[in-house]
Amino acid sequence: MRMTFRCDPALEPHLPRPVPARTTLPDWLRRMPASAHSDLHGRDIRTVKQCPPFVDAMAHGVMILLPCDIQVERGAFSWDWDIPAPATAGHPRAPLSFHVAAQFEGAPFAHDRQSAIKFNSFWTIECPEGWSLFATHPVNRDDLPFRTVTGLVDADRFHDGGINFPALWIAPDYCGVVPKGTPVAQCFPVPREALELVYEPFDADHGIAYSETVAQVLAAPNVYRKRFRARRGRLTS
Repeated sequence: MRMTFRCDPALEPHLPRPVPARTTLPDWLRRMPASAHSDLHGRDIRTVKQCPPFVDAMAHGVMILLPCDIQVERGAFSWDWDIPAPATAGHPRAPLSFHVAAQFEGAPFAHDRQSAIKFNSFWTIECPEGWSLFATHPVNRDDLPFRTVTGLVDADRFHDGGINFPALWIAPDYCGVVPKGTPVAQCFPVPREALELVYEPFDADHGIAYSETVAQVLAAPNVYRKRFRARRGRLTS
């Protein structure tokens, strides 16, 4: 599996590269204790820091990063990004643009005729034949002051133009800087082949396996991590 990222040669020295998502795990997750006391249980229980599916989802794929600091004053956005003119005709130079509210009128995330911001793309993305690019808000990152809108792009075919990432700004009173390098979209390739859905009741062997698996998970910690979690290959560049 190969994802190829390309950019304008004049801008390449100024752009943060897309990075493996596992390298952008947030500080709040690193600081979280492995266990915490539960009044309901009357004992310490494991936190989501010890939940491999929770962490693996956050570490999956690649992260697109904000290319420069963005100053925000209650919904007004500005930046001071000194970069050369792109060498490519029609290429954006601003880190942000916008979608007017009419473009998503009636959607559940539309609020008070508020425009959406759009994180402009400075990298094209090419996936192998038969694979599309799934782009979404950085997983479990409710700490970010925006919500990136999820999209699916056939990046094996559309790979010579930038993929932009629309987002809703959800912190109307925010005043401060969204720093360069902030994750703005989490991306990973997905196969486009049709799914075959099969439905069937447990047979005797599956019923026994279900009961044994549940009993093992309830009896000891880290059963999933030790017995079922697949080893992740390291991303290379």
